[in-house]
Amino acid sequence: MLLSELVAASEAVRATSARLQKIDALAVAIGRLAPDEAAAGVAFLTGELRQRQIGVGWASLREAPAAAAEPSLTVGEVDAACERIGALAGPGSQAQRRAALATLFARATEPEQRFLRGVLTGELRQGAQAGVMVDAVARATDLPRTAVRRALMLRGDLGAVAAAAIADGAAGLDAFGLEVGRPLQPMLAAPAADVADALARVHPAAVEFKLDGARVQVHRRDEEVAVFTRSLDDVTARVPEVVEAALALPARSLVLDGEVIALAPDGRPQPFQVTAARLGSRRAVAELRHTVPLTALFFDVLHVDGEDLLDRPGAERFEALAALVPEAQRVPRGVAEDAAGAAAILDDALAHGHEGVVVKSLAAPYEAGRRGAGWLKVKPRHTLDLVVLAAEWGHGRRRGWLSNLHLGARATGGEGFVMLGKTFKGLTDAMLEWQTAKLLELEAARDEWTVHVRPELVVEIAFDGVQTSPRYPGGVALRFARVLRHRPDKRAEEADTLDAVLAVAPRAG
Repeated sequence: MLLSELVAASEAVRATSARLQKIDALAVAIGRLAPDEAAAGVAFLTGELRQRQIGVGWASLREAPAAAAEPSLTVGEVDAACERIGALAGPGSQAQRRAALATLFARATEPEQRFLRGVLTGELRQGAQAGVMVDAVARATDLPRTAVRRALMLRGDLGAVAAAAIADGAAGLDAFGLEVGRPLQPMLAAPAADVADALARVHPAAVEFKLDGARVQVHRRDEEVAVFTRSLDDVTARVPEVVEAALALPARSLVLDGEVIALAPDGRPQPFQVTAARLGSRRAVAELRHTVPLTALFFDVLHVDGEDLLDRPGAERFEALAALVPEAQRVPRGVAEDAAGAAAILDDALAHGHEGVVVKSLAAPYEAGRRGAGWLKVKPRHTLDLVVLAAEWGHGRRRGWLSNLHLGARATGGEGFVMLGKTFKGLTDAMLEWQTAKLLELEAARDEWTVHVRPELVVEIAFDGVQTSPRYPGGVALRFARVLRHRPDKRAEEADTLDAVLAVAPRAG
């Protein structure tokens, strides 16, 4: 398939805001891909490389050769070129990489060059997010969306899923299973106004402490252990305590879901920034494990000794967890018969310094990669995970720092983000310094006062209420919003939706 066909589909997607039209354009392009080029083609359409990274940034792309007059590049040729470029290493590799890029770009037309720049730098902003791509693969292959989503949940690579669907249809998707050592996208919790609201929506239910730690997924096969973050990054070498805890469990193979958290000597949680800094550190790990030890606490098990538990009800998965993991290594929980019982567990969690509870259905399966209805989080203060869309330069003592943040929720049932307001409150000097550097990395455009950024940085926002506002496209704005913390461990697609904002709104304040 010619690369120009993918470029045309990408431009058609960018030109429309209608979700169905995006899906149609992508499905037509995906349907033309051969099985051996499907993984690369779908990756390109999502704005990524099949190889993820090949050592190419903006500096390598500043001086492109003149564009070709007619399209001739195929998807397979571009993928093969990227594979060769990514394999270059050692003395002289930078010059070789630039030469290979020049050769590739010399064969690309002007639209193809723009497309390749976007893919290579991760800035192909066309509005084809994960949900749209899943629907497009399902339509192109005439397979159920649920089957494509489940295969993606298990494989974690939409290109590989599309290739299997194109080559072998439903049988190709059915072949995907949970593989120990390959992380799954984690199941997420939606917000609830209070425990009564949560129990009205999920019953019967367990109520677990909501820890202010960092999500981890632990895989063990015999004596090999791998630890992944919620963004599926491998952090095994940074958390020897977690590795040792997993090896001590009575199983040969397992997949556990839980959190790591830095606890003070009295057992109360350290501030989240302490946990995040320890988990993010690649140096002096042997020393840090003594000065800032991490504790692993687990709340779910997805696989034990050859048996997958994803589709088991929550109650059965917890029974398996309790049989495998000692109580001291499990997140505290209880079964609530009513709101009063759930409130008592919430009070206990708060008394121990944790941030709230998660109300979990005893009947629901594990819905990896989704913010499903089976898990609902309750905190005493109303908070949302929002995405920074832009930031304004500060004044006075904040001059030189990006301060006032433009906050957006994910659009419900569509693509993009809906702005809910601005805030500069809650930011310490250290937070201002960090966010300025981070947002400048994400810069997409700017004017005299404002730097507009790629919507990637998630922030946890506390607020006192929601009010109607004609200023913003969602018709609402947050009252007294303030930043609690940056969440670089979360992806933008994990941010809360406008529906989540509206669901909390009636009881906020």
